[in-house]
Amino acid sequence: MATTGSAFETPPELRELPELPLRPSWQDVLCRAFLANGDLESAYFNWKGALIQVNQAAAWPNSRVALGYSYMFSRENMKAWDRMTISAGFDPSMNLQLPIKVEAAGRVAFEAARETGERFRVAKFDLQRRVLNAYLDLALAAERARIERDNVNLLKQLSASAAARAQAGAPLQDLLKVETDSELAKNNLRNLEAEVRAARSVLNGLLARDANTPLEVSGLPPPRSVIRDDARLIAMAVDRNPELEALAHQVAGRQDAVEVALLAYVPDISPSFSVNGSISQTVAAMVMLPTTLPQIQVAIDNAETMVRSSQAVIRQTEKDRAASFVAALYFMRNAERQTGFFHRRLTPLVEQLLNSSREAYAAGTVAFADLIDSKRTYINIRRLVAEARIERERRLAELEAIAGVDIETLGRPALIATTEPPPLPQYKP
Repeated sequence: MATTGSAFETPPELRELPELPLRPSWQDVLCRAFLANGDLESAYFNWKGALIQVNQAAAWPNSRVALGYSYMFSRENMKAWDRMTISAGFDPSMNLQLPIKVEAAGRVAFEAARETGERFRVAKFDLQRRVLNAYLDLALAAERARIERDNVNLLKQLSASAAARAQAGAPLQDLLKVETDSELAKNNLRNLEAEVRAARSVLNGLLARDANTPLEVSGLPPPRSVIRDDARLIAMAVDRNPELEALAHQVAGRQDAVEVALLAYVPDISPSFSVNGSISQTVAAMVMLPTTLPQIQVAIDNAETMVRSSQAVIRQTEKDRAASFVAALYFMRNAERQTGFFHRRLTPLVEQLLNSSREAYAAGTVAFADLIDSKRTYINIRRLVAEARIERERRLAELEAIAGVDIETLGRPALIATTEPPPLPQYKP
């Protein structure tokens, strides 16, 4: 905990957050989010508070010391010291528990602290997923805007060509069609630019920055590498899932709570000592017998019921998380397949089709509508490629959140088969 939360111990007004470049990488935005996000900081202090409470629950003696003094007024000829009575004992309003009871209560508090620590890990990976998704949303919106901007420029070229052909006697419908498409493309470009600004505002909010702070993404992020062993990935989802770990500590804590309830059958003993001048010295002990047997049995039954409840929750959660992980893994592998298919097969064919249609239109062997259709197909394929790549990275962030582990830490991964550059260096938060 001390290692993890060292950055949070500095007061916010004295904390120096890393400045982001205009075009940050996903590692840059994650680094700042981990240091600046208030939700993650709150989860850390919840963890710290739970760990501090362990010492409170396990402290012995658990009762305060009570000191007493009395002075006896009498006509008898007695020394002042003999008229005094001094006593020492424990607070009668709080029984002095046996050390084994306090130790059992400390174990309950310790498991609760470990559970809260796992909840902090859940918050960390949830924040990581949200930040990566916001970064990917901005990257996809910017890529769509770039594609539409290229579309607008292409339509300008086609409009000029259609205008020249119209002046030479070609049908005017071709010019009107391309001008209509051009105006629609300009309107769509403005809509996409608004999406870029909205995505930038969301990401800036997660990074504790002003919503209008300049932030750009230079192209789609390169694909992160993942091991090809799906069986190992699925096993990891159950073995390292922070939510399952938290529930496991909850079960352990409730099992310790059963022991605490059973120890209520053991009597508590509160010793005391008193001195009455030089007359007498007394040692006494008050024994608290467990006479409230129905209440004790109810506490035991309730604790056992909570154990069964937690065990049922952890069994179902294990199934749910495994199923969610497998579903996300299927989606990610399918996005990889689509990306490879588009790069290897479809994109070269569509580029060849567009170039061929341009040449044929210039030679007058194809209709203008065929050229426009080829152009639309080319633009649509570019969008599909961008969406498939972003979908793959989103699913990867989801897998990390479910498993509670950074994918880059799982040995030597294999790159997906695309023409993309190698991934960025591994980021270790």
